[in-house]
Amino acid sequence: MRNWSREGLPLVLVMIVSGFIVWISGLIFEGGYLPNRLNRDVQYYGATVLEVQDEDLGPDNYTEEFIVGIQEIRVKLTDGPYEGNEYTFKNHISRLYNTIVKPGTNIIVGAYLDEGEILDLTVSSYKRHHVLVLLGVIFCALVTWIGKFKGVKSLVSLFFTGICVIFLMLPLMLGGMHPVLAALIIVVLSTLVTLWLVAGLNKKSLTAILGTLAGVLIATLIAYIFSDLAHLSGGTMQDTEALLYVSETSKLQVKGLLLASILIASLGAVMDVAMSISSSMFELVSVNSKLTMKELIQSGMNVGTDMIGTMTNTLILALAGGSLTTAILIYSATISEMQLINLDVLGTELVQGLAGSIGIVITVPITVLIAAYMYKKI
Repeated sequence: MRNWSREGLPLVLVMIVSGFIVWISGLIFEGGYLPNRLNRDVQYYGATVLEVQDEDLGPDNYTEEFIVGIQEIRVKLTDGPYEGNEYTFKNHISRLYNTIVKPGTNIIVGAYLDEGEILDLTVSSYKRHHVLVLLGVIFCALVTWIGKFKGVKSLVSLFFTGICVIFLMLPLMLGGMHPVLAALIIVVLSTLVTLWLVAGLNKKSLTAILGTLAGVLIATLIAYIFSDLAHLSGGTMQDTEALLYVSETSKLQVKGLLLASILIASLGAVMDVAMSISSSMFELVSVNSKLTMKELIQSGMNVGTDMIGTMTNTLILALAGGSLTTAILIYSATISEMQLINLDVLGTELVQGLAGSIGIVITVPITVLIAAYMYKKI
């Protein structure tokens, strides 16, 4: 019973707090307020393809990578008020909308309505949520199997962070709070809860928490200074035009999103570095309590410097992967080197990547010094 109280109670408390955050999110800002001007008379339902009555398909004339053409299909709706009804319509297949179906394919259809009657149907996408759920189950099972109870703690902390981002940070931003302040709240909450669950309340977790917060704040400060010097406001980020549309009917401050994204993006890597260094130095002191302050700092720096190369690569490659399509478009364009290196979108990506990497690098000596003081002086 005592073991459950010590190990299981924190998990229950975190889940209760998560539920509370979900509950208050609607009080902070109510989502789903934007009218869909393009699809205002369209409803989406699940359907199963019963028959492909006719089709004219062939490779794309330009790239031959995609199959394009048209299919005439008969489907049966599987949910909604028209469940069980069968409809026949044409499925237009292009390079952009490339949903090729066959009998038995489960799809999502867009139903164009007029006074409660379906006038026409279009294929919206494949029904793929079951595949995504399966992947999530496999991930959770592996983490639990390999990580045992600590794996369960990791999943709960991951769940809590996701709840905070979706049901707290986003409503706060849309409700008018500056994006950096909203992101900072999530960074603090996620760091405290994650490291508390993983390491408990002790010197090791406190050291990692302080190191993480210091590294993330320094990364954000660096990003703020250099984005200002480079005249990067965040107004050239992807989806900025859509975000400006959102800001017209909410209190969203678009210019602060650049710094907020750096806070969130760098958190995971910085937390990993801080916890690894704190844990390593704790083990060193446990094995040899006679280590001097200087020797402990030197050992901690040896561990930290080994981590810098891989962790900075992790952050840079994550950003590069997320911006791969943008990189391809830039690389394939015929523009001068001077224009290339001064592009807004390239400058934004570089500031994000380099500022986050600086945060990782600076986290090493900060965490080492905090750990040395914690383990030898307190």
